[in-house]
Amino acid sequence: MHVSRRLILALSLSIEGLDAGYGAVKALRGVNVHVEGGQTVALLGTNGNGKSTLMKCIMGLVRPSRGRLSLTIEGKAHDLTKLSPEDIVDLGVALVPEGRRLFPKLTVEENLMLGAFRKVARRAIHRNLTQAFDTFPVLKERRTQLAGTMSGGQQQMLAIARALMSSPRLLLVDEPSVGLSPLLVSQTIAKIGELKQSFGLTVLMAEQNFNQAIRIADRGYIIVHGEIAVAAGSVDELKANDIVKRLYLGGTA
Repeated sequence: MHVSRRLILALSLSIEGLDAGYGAVKALRGVNVHVEGGQTVALLGTNGNGKSTLMKCIMGLVRPSRGRLSLTIEGKAHDLTKLSPEDIVDLGVALVPEGRRLFPKLTVEENLMLGAFRKVARRAIHRNLTQAFDTFPVLKERRTQLAGTMSGGQQQMLAIARALMSSPRLLLVDEPSVGLSPLLVSQTIAKIGELKQSFGLTVLMAEQNFNQAIRIADRGYIIVHGEIAVAAGSVDELKANDIVKRLYLGGTA
């Protein structure tokens, strides 16, 4: 699938001063994140630091209490805080949720079809299904198998393929390594990197496995207790940061 570089670059996600939470619990405080078209940006942090909440804010599933959340496409800015999740999907945003969230009693193919309800995607069902099966041949072999009977790694492939069925421009991937063996984590992260290239995607990936995430990231953020502790312009800058050395690289900084 050839996607023009102009189309990829004509997208940006801008998050400024974002606060969000659940009742009295504040999960995000003053978060600033920027993702340019064609980039893979890693949002790194251990469990409970607000990564999933940020992903849900972008998708309209959690409403921030303050701040700005804007997706610019072809020069037009869309205020995501005022849009429904359905409208955000229609703009070309897809989420691969933490824990996969498949329909266990539906088949592989039925789960994939549920990802294609966006109007643009409905016109491209055959092409997207072919590409999903080409990308993940095991899904083609198991297209009639119930999703709930598949292994964790296969379910993660299905969750990613289901997101691709919506013909997204911006792919949000929340904790793809959860519950997978080290080998499957490596394969899954590599596959996300391949898909980004072949589909011309922009990717924001929340992940706690630092060493795996930076294999495909252009740059990244570290979130600690709901605040951005590190905003790095490159992977090298990320690796050189004292907080990163202390938290992830076994340094004594």
